[in-house]
Amino acid sequence: MTRSSARDLAPRRAGSGRPWSPRCAGPARGSRPKRAERSGRGGRVRERTPSHSRSAVPVRGKNRREHPQVTTPRPAAVVVLAAGEGTRMKSSTPKVLHTLAGRSMLGHALAAAGSLEPVRTAVVVRHERDRVAEHARSLDSAVLIADQDEVPGTGRAVQCALSVLDSAAQADAASRTDGPGEPGSAAGVLVQGPVVVLAGDIPLLDGATLAELLAAHAADGNAVTVLTTEVPEPTGYGRIVRGADGDVEAIVEEKDATAEQRAIQEINSSVYVFDAAVLRGAFGRLTRDNAQGEVYLTDVIGIARGDGGRVRALRTDDPVLVEGVNDRAQLAVLRAELNRRILDDWMREGVTVVDPATTWVDVDVELARDVTLLPGTQLHGATSIGEGATIGPDTTLTDVEVHDRATVIRTHGSLAVIGEDALVGPFAYLRPGTVLGERGKIGTFVETKNAEIGAGSKVPHLSYVGDATIGVETNIGAASVFVNYDGVRKHRTTIGSYARTGSDNMFVAPVTVGDGAYTGAGSVIRHDVPSGALAVSAGSQRNIEGWVVRNRAGTPAAEAAAAAVDPEAGLSPQARAERERAGQAASTQAPTPPPDLPQPTRTPHHTATEDNAR
Repeated sequence: MTRSSARDLAPRRAGSGRPWSPRCAGPARGSRPKRAERSGRGGRVRERTPSHSRSAVPVRGKNRREHPQVTTPRPAAVVVLAAGEGTRMKSSTPKVLHTLAGRSMLGHALAAAGSLEPVRTAVVVRHERDRVAEHARSLDSAVLIADQDEVPGTGRAVQCALSVLDSAAQADAASRTDGPGEPGSAAGVLVQGPVVVLAGDIPLLDGATLAELLAAHAADGNAVTVLTTEVPEPTGYGRIVRGADGDVEAIVEEKDATAEQRAIQEINSSVYVFDAAVLRGAFGRLTRDNAQGEVYLTDVIGIARGDGGRVRALRTDDPVLVEGVNDRAQLAVLRAELNRRILDDWMREGVTVVDPATTWVDVDVELARDVTLLPGTQLHGATSIGEGATIGPDTTLTDVEVHDRATVIRTHGSLAVIGEDALVGPFAYLRPGTVLGERGKIGTFVETKNAEIGAGSKVPHLSYVGDATIGVETNIGAASVFVNYDGVRKHRTTIGSYARTGSDNMFVAPVTVGDGAYTGAGSVIRHDVPSGALAVSAGSQRNIEGWVVRNRAGTPAAEAAAAAVDPEAGLSPQARAERERAGQAASTQAPTPPPDLPQPTRTPHHTATEDNAR
């Protein structure tokens, strides 16, 4: 970063690359592995993926069917299932809105889906539908909301979603083609092509895995492609039943499985790619004839095979990618695992993490090379850390932009900018709107808010700086307070460049201190101070002798004061007389010479013979 003043910087909020506002974010700093990003205001939540994830995707690995490189098709739609109540979470918050690594589970699903660049995305809601829908739209303004009715089951959920997607396709077609003389020309338009379906509670699923699934679906010309994995303990999951040719014959839910089927360790991940026409043709034949009385989406598998369609599976070797969340214990496990993977990625990119066990970094955080994260560091939101910066220990930053070589120690900060080579902390509190210029300092027990502090300027200790602009190379004395609130409105204080303010100053806003001005210690600055002037508000010191003895009689302070002024204060008449007599006797006696010092006893030297005899 080039040499600049604080005005050249602006704090940013997660969600954008623009300067700080109600919706802002920090810019990327340095190279990084795959990470999630949000596009501009109102844009989609997207996940950064390697370039091959959107073009040629090799499908490889043990237990996976080998495919040649194919171009990943753009899906016609992605459907995210978010209608469940999540009763085992025991929470007033819908399950898919619980967070890990700075995103809700629904946010992780939309980020993975967005990396595929689908034509349309639909989120199915039911429990707390308004709340979930509002959150989904806040992440992706273009998302469609499908409201599932009272018919339970994943099959019904996808049927509702496809209906909404078809309506949107017809509306788009009508806006392009319908006109005078062409009534209803778009009425028969339906979604065509691959439709990706995923559950909203599998937060570690990434865009690269979805791209591989989509590529496998296209390469084999499947009617349905299922993402599966193997686990040693498959209880609770649907089992993958394969035919002799290795294709998927059925997915059997736990409650409907036979003892033999329950022994199968390959499980359904609840992630699929369907051909839209296959879905549409199967919906009319789905029933609720099962142990749970629900409309199963997995029954589409058998229907598709019966119609001559090919159903295959892509097996992932990483079960954690498709692990779902049913309760808070599982959420904690996946939160820790995701954080471990994030830190591993960053350490391989040149970041030092001294203690991964106590360091937490959100998925949208940006780190440059040679960043050092000390124990107890938490980086949230759109925080970005520049090259060579040191953060921690015991520091929490949310949406904070830290520039190169800055040091931040035991600090809590949000929506702030810290310039190059700046020093913050220990025990500093940076509130939104704080901008610290290069080489600046916000020191021990300092709180700042909506404050621009120029290059090389320092607020070393025990101060509050709110609603302020401070120029370059200015020093704010210890225990200073920027008095910005009059009980009705906030006002701003301006301190010029190369100014020096005394300790224990109060700046009663609105007030301006000019360039190169000084203020005396203990001053209350109520009026503007011209450039180069010395402002002293306190009058001459006045000492009222004996005030404590007279007004606080009987207190330890009064007794100590009296003794200091009059050493005989408090003595009885008899004791005072004895002291006087002792003093007179001492003055009449002749001085006593000091006693002779004892002479050391000299020991005669021993002869060599005597020494040897000893």
